Amino acid sequence: MDRDLLLLHLEHQYGLYGVVLRWFQSYLSVRSFRVTYFNQTSSIVHVVCSVPQGSVLGLRLFILYISDLAEVVQQYQVNFHAYAGDNQLYLHCHQDAMMSVVDHLERCLTAVSYWMAANRLKLNAEKTELLWASLRHSAAMLGNNGPSLKLDQDTFAPSKHVRVLDVTFSSDLSLDDRVTRVSATCFYWLHQLRQVQRSLAEEAMKMQVHAFIISRVDYCNTAFTRSLKSATDTLQRVLNAAARLVTSTHKYDRGLSSLLHEQLH
Repeated sequence: MDRDLLLLHLEHQYGLYGVVLRWFQSYLSVRSFRVTYFNQTSSIVHVVCSVPQGSVLGLRLFILYISDLAEVVQQYQVNFHAYAGDNQLYLHCHQDAMMSVVDHLERCLTAVSYWMAANRLKLNAEKTELLWASLRHSAAMLGNNGPSLKLDQDTFAPSKHVRVLDVTFSSDLSLDDRVTRVSATCFYWLHQLRQVQRSLAEEAMKMQVHAFIISRVDYCNTAFTRSLKSATDTLQRVLNAAARLVTSTHKYDRGLSSLLHEQLH
């Protein structure tokens, strides 16, 4: 992210000037950071581009910096969703019109790549993924045999799963892979917490369960709206196991439901 271009955006596109613009300029200029760990301190590193790591305004300023990208995509009548540097382009089509959609998306991607280069950014080909999504029956017929996208020397082959903001979506529009990953990770940490259970008080264990288990189940949980009961039952088993760990109870003991609602969740 080029600082001078960002300041031009703030002035000409968003109408910031005078004291406000100078405040942003001061915030972006002569920045440095260093790390202190116990009694050791690293050398000072001067930030010559972008904004400091962990900056409060970093994410917001980046969104303002790339706001014009939406207009570039809309010129090709492609749907566009963005969260900071995580952007999604998508179109709806029938199966017999997939090749025309591929051509349309390739032209749009080319324009996006040119816009990024002009604004001193780069389209990350290694993180670019392609998903052909449909109902289960159509997805089973299509598999990974759908057409690929090409951009210059890069080819993006279709995948059965893609990750959007760390949520895994499948080509059949199910969240089975997401549920599997979350439950496997949570049960791993539950196993680790059981090893130190005797060393932690109940309140300390609750904090650990919130940090390692509940936060993962809660993350983007609105995606599970109207999901199959088999998916939500799997996550419920994770929460039940967490409740048993906190209270040192067994599988068929009573009172887990009230604990989940009143204390853990």
